[in-house]
Amino acid sequence: MDSFLRATTGHDTRCLSSFDAFVHRCMYRHVDGAALGVARALFGLAMLIDIPEERGGGDLDLRWGEPRDCRFPLIHTMLPPSLPKLGLIYGLMWLGAAGIMLGFHFRTSAAIFAGTYWYVFLLDKSVWNNHSYLYGLLGTILLFTDAHRCWSIDAWRKPIGPQTVPFWNYFILKFQFFVLYFLAGLKKLCHEWLSGYAMTNLSYHWVFFPFRVLIGPKLTDLLVVHWFGCFFDTTVAFFLVYGRTRKMATLFSGAFHLMNSRLFTIGMFPWVCLTQLPLYYSFSWPRKVRLMNAAKTEPDQRNAKLPRSGKDTHKHRRRRWSMFAMLVYCALQLFLPYSHFLTQGYNNWTNGLYGYSWDMMVHAWDTILIGIRVVDRDNQEQVHYVEPFAFTDNDRWTKHADMAVQFARCVERNVRQEATGQWASIGPSTIPPASRNVSIFFDIWCSMNGRFQQRVFNPNVDILRATWSPFESVDWVLPVLHQFNGLRDTLMRHRTEEVLSWSNHSDVLFIADFPGLTLRNFVSDDLYNVTLHVLQGTVRYESAQENDHPTILQLGQSVSLQSGRFHAVETIGNEPSCYVYTFVNRTKEREATLHGGPGVKSSHAILPLGDEFQHRWENFVRFLQHVGNSLLYELYGVPMPRRLKALVDDSH
Repeated sequence: MDSFLRATTGHDTRCLSSFDAFVHRCMYRHVDGAALGVARALFGLAMLIDIPEERGGGDLDLRWGEPRDCRFPLIHTMLPPSLPKLGLIYGLMWLGAAGIMLGFHFRTSAAIFAGTYWYVFLLDKSVWNNHSYLYGLLGTILLFTDAHRCWSIDAWRKPIGPQTVPFWNYFILKFQFFVLYFLAGLKKLCHEWLSGYAMTNLSYHWVFFPFRVLIGPKLTDLLVVHWFGCFFDTTVAFFLVYGRTRKMATLFSGAFHLMNSRLFTIGMFPWVCLTQLPLYYSFSWPRKVRLMNAAKTEPDQRNAKLPRSGKDTHKHRRRRWSMFAMLVYCALQLFLPYSHFLTQGYNNWTNGLYGYSWDMMVHAWDTILIGIRVVDRDNQEQVHYVEPFAFTDNDRWTKHADMAVQFARCVERNVRQEATGQWASIGPSTIPPASRNVSIFFDIWCSMNGRFQQRVFNPNVDILRATWSPFESVDWVLPVLHQFNGLRDTLMRHRTEEVLSWSNHSDVLFIADFPGLTLRNFVSDDLYNVTLHVLQGTVRYESAQENDHPTILQLGQSVSLQSGRFHAVETIGNEPSCYVYTFVNRTKEREATLHGGPGVKSSHAILPLGDEFQHRWENFVRFLQHVGNSLLYELYGVPMPRRLKALVDDSH
């Protein structure tokens, strides 16, 4: 046991004999800080690139400059500061990251980075993801370490003795990455992932070409993407810790993260993970790279004696409290991903807000309809519809009740201010004329992991007056219709293959709905040969055409639909219904004919590294301009130029 523990962790069993032994012999054992210094510098460099990109620094004016845009802060009463002040906050964040990278006034730099990062992070949970959460955690962890003892300006300007750090500096970082990998693997040990529903058709990406040739696309999706992905996340941290498997685990980890950098638009996340892999090797590996003798700078304190005199009592007490705080942090990191039984107000089709749960890629969403209905309460016949992306750039709010409430209140605020003329000077209006007393209803249709399209929220509930609490379940969130899950592998797949075989431009849309609710749909002129076929349940079909009478459709019955007309499908009876639309897209057929057939596709570079570098450079230049303009505004009142979203979208 002792030899195994020493081989895997570098410690012996005496470290576990008591809490004091754990603190002094293990966690406060002095080790070389060289590897930690390199990890610190590379993390800081990654954040210097990340801030103008995924943090939105290059598009500050677009993301934060429009006063009518809706915000989704974690604390609902939080309001973002003005655009110039946010520009200064982003500038401080970037300087903090630069200080971390260089090890210059390290504590101050890390505190500035962590404080500004978490502030911006909490301002908008609609853009949360697992890696943005990870960056905040890493920045906070580094703040409490001695990562500036080596390879830093601080160490060069003011040498402070041996370039060693307590072992816990390494332990807490490696533990954080253990949580990242292992819990991500545990979250994938579910039917949805292991059955291959989450990441369908990913095998057609060029990185999977060798697997696709050998075993085909379906098995590549199931075995390589889903099964191996689950196995990798669950086990890689253990393989990295164990010396005999470390090199092989590093090889697989490198390939895994490099593939992810090509598969997904996830910014610096793969590179941050890659830069931390060397932490699992010798504490002094950077010195060995420089052909220096590491033995003189990596003291071995395994046999350190426990304190016996009273002169260092205060220091030892501080160490024990520090280790207690670290263990509480570790326990919290293990608890938070499973804390959704407390924060029930954030539970919808999935548990909790996306980001801190490490459920990476487990759920794939497909949203086909976002209906925002504004009803004048003083005149019920006056109904207006708001364009879904008029006040936000993403649709994350459509899957979360807390953000739906925030969005509804934002729309109400804009309606009120439009009614009083407060927005008169800010470009063309996207808000319908209405009184200041309104109700707002959402009719949102979404599919999760290849299921039927269904409603997310009850469309008859006025969201402005709906009850919501962080600690109570939300009764106006409609449940996932799990009774139709089994149809994904049988009926849905069979019908899809049948319809797609008609032509290169035929398609299919599966719908499920609750009893008593009605889908009002419009068949575009772009479509023809449109058919509605009932798969389960009973529906009442009604066309908007004059002299057409309602038709009752049951299991197996169908009706042809005319293009360019509205119709309604009401689910009747006591059971949910599911039905399917089949159609052919006339416009795509015409475009294929004009462009020489369906096989013609635009070519894209496999590794567009030049384009990516140019994009990042342009983001960085715009970021510096925004920060400079913010500084000029705050100091001298120089007006801050701002782009309009509509013009930027048109240019692309």
